[in-house]
Amino acid sequence: MNASASTVRPLAVLGAGSWGTAVAILLAHNGHRSLLWGRDAAQLEQIAKTRRNAAYLGTVALPAGITPCADLDSVLRQARDLFIAVPSAAFPAFVAGLRGRLRPDARLVSLTKGLELETADTLDSVVARCLGDTIEQAVVSGPTFAREVARGLPTAVTVAARPAAFAETVAGWLHGVQLRAYTSDDLLGVELGGALKNVLAIAVGIADGLGMGANARAALITRGLAELSRLYHAAGARTETLMGLSGLGDLVLTCTDDQSRNRRLGLALGRGSTLEMALDEIGQAVEGATTARSVMRLAQRYAVELPICEWVHRVLYEGVAAREAVAQLLAREPKAEAATFGL
Repeated sequence: MNASASTVRPLAVLGAGSWGTAVAILLAHNGHRSLLWGRDAAQLEQIAKTRRNAAYLGTVALPAGITPCADLDSVLRQARDLFIAVPSAAFPAFVAGLRGRLRPDARLVSLTKGLELETADTLDSVVARCLGDTIEQAVVSGPTFAREVARGLPTAVTVAARPAAFAETVAGWLHGVQLRAYTSDDLLGVELGGALKNVLAIAVGIADGLGMGANARAALITRGLAELSRLYHAAGARTETLMGLSGLGDLVLTCTDDQSRNRRLGLALGRGSTLEMALDEIGQAVEGATTARSVMRLAQRYAVELPICEWVHRVLYEGVAAREAVAQLLAREPKAEAATFGL
């Protein structure tokens, strides 16, 4: 148990999917009591009974410090600090639904990676718009697969917050024997990296599904990093954030391991599945499929070229065949490599 582990009030995790449950397990192992809320009361009842979230984490046991609770208002009354782990598509409506129901001293920690669909706003902007810009909030991001965190395998994350001191608090809750938590004050950069790497992982999955080989995979990851660099520069995020856990670290993980739902979506598309078939087979939210629509708005807003993200959007939503999209990408005019980073 770490030194900060004597929490008087329980922490709350809102969202009982794989990632929310894994974070609740992590908090419990670090000595914190947590309330785990989800929309499905029957699922929570089963979790309480079996001490497993079998649908998402298989046989991983939940420690005693976790209390499943289906009554959201009860959770909001008891807990000041709320970890939100709902899919990005549901995030704006969920946060708006918290208005008027939170404790006056409530603080929010987002575990969600994505952008608001209609506006392409980062999720911290959504929180500020829905709940006021004075609410303390943090974002946790980095190369994390939920099952590995739940199993206690070594992991590192970045915590960014407004105000910056809140990042230290959140990092203290998460930091322990199995997880190292770093802090950042670049909230924008941490959010952009967590969102856009999912789109790039779909691209890499498509190339691998088409059998294009390791050379193409490495090229897509590298050029995807260049796209992120141009966007960071235009949006005012920091390059060192891009080169950290929430940028490069998460990009490499999500693009190269089949635990990634985004990569698996790309693999299925590259092998000839339709989007609907692939999503049905995966059976969980695939954040990159939503973010691919938002990122085109970001490209227009900041006047930056994001060709890999653009061809992912074409495959997902414009009826372009995966192999044709790759051919279009390769047919682009050659450029000097350094000049495309925009730094």
